[in-house]
Amino acid sequence: MAALIRQLALVSESKIVPHGDVLKVSAALQKQATRDLGPIWDIAATVDAFEKLEDVPVGYWAMRIMDDIQVDGAAGIHEDENGQPFALITASSSLDTWSLTASHEAFEMLVDPFGNRVIAGDSPKPDQGRASFLVEVCDPSEAADYAYSVNGILVSDFYTPNYFDPVKAAGVRYSYTGALTEPRQVRLCAVT
Repeated sequence: MAALIRQLALVSESKIVPHGDVLKVSAALQKQATRDLGPIWDIAATVDAFEKLEDVPVGYWAMRIMDDIQVDGAAGIHEDENGQPFALITASSSLDTWSLTASHEAFEMLVDPFGNRVIAGDSPKPDQGRASFLVEVCDPSEAADYAYSVNGILVSDFYTPNYFDPVKAAGVRYSYTGALTEPRQVRLCAVT
């Protein structure tokens, strides 16, 4: 059991995302963190919804849903400021769109709060030898094509620590949903 409980606060600062939807998504993320991510990555976390950023207690890592996160081409980001991790999520009128991003950013923040954790492994490029891989647990299977539902809310797939294994082995789980079937695989979304 993880010794440290990480606390996330989900807050909408958007005109198009009502607090009721924030409550639904925070409940789904809480279940996903406790049931799915926690046992695999040995992480304990809470995900709570708040009406305003000012209501978030000290020690929580804020996840702000905003109409414009001011990062071109990004649906969400996670960073830290003065040692305090936070995430920004682009609002959408589609609950599944922003819930998927919220799940993605929450899990990447939980597994790598400061966005600098690396794991050494063999490079997929021939003749490159060993490389350092940034731990971004949702990126390789981030598309909605590989997501799943918790409480009827769309959430992100994520890779397991076995993602960095040196060779593929039978019966090994590389991502939660099984979308990743071998180490260091990156899935692209289906083109329609």
